[in-house]
Amino acid sequence: MKKIVLAVVLAGSMLYGSTYTKEDRIVDMNEMANAMNEIQSGFFYNNYDVVSNGVVKLSEAVGRVKPPLEETEEKDVMNRYMNQKIQMTNKIVKKIDRRALIILQRFKEGDTSQALQAYTSIMGECTKCHREMRHW
Repeated sequence: MKKIVLAVVLAGSMLYGSTYTKEDRIVDMNEMANAMNEIQSGFFYNNYDVVSNGVVKLSEAVGRVKPPLEETEEKDVMNRYMNQKIQMTNKIVKKIDRRALIILQRFKEGDTSQALQAYTSIMGECTKCHREMRHW
C-alpha cells in the first residue's frame, strides 16, 4: 500500500512540476539574452572560447523554451488555430538552435562573416517572435 501511495505521489509531482509557465519563459529569455551578449563579446574579442560558451548557454536555454501552459490549454479552438503560437514557438526554437551551431562551426573555421550572419539571423528570429507573439 505504501508503495502505491508513494508511486502516485511521485507521478503527481512529476506531472505538476513539468508545467512551463510564463515566468519560466521570462527566465529562459533572460538567459538567452545573456548568451547572445556573450557571443557578441566573443566576436568583438575574437575569442572562440567565449563564443563557444555563449552558444552552449543559448542552446541550453532555447532547448527549455516551449509554449507556456496558457497557450497549450487554450480553450477557444478558433483562437488557437489562428494564433498558431505552439507551432511558431517550436519552429523558432529549432531555427535558433540550428543557427547557434552554425555560429560555432563558422567561427571555428575562421569565417567570421558567416558567423555574424547566423548571429543576425538569430536576432531576427527573436524579433519575429516578440513582434508576432508578444505584440511589440
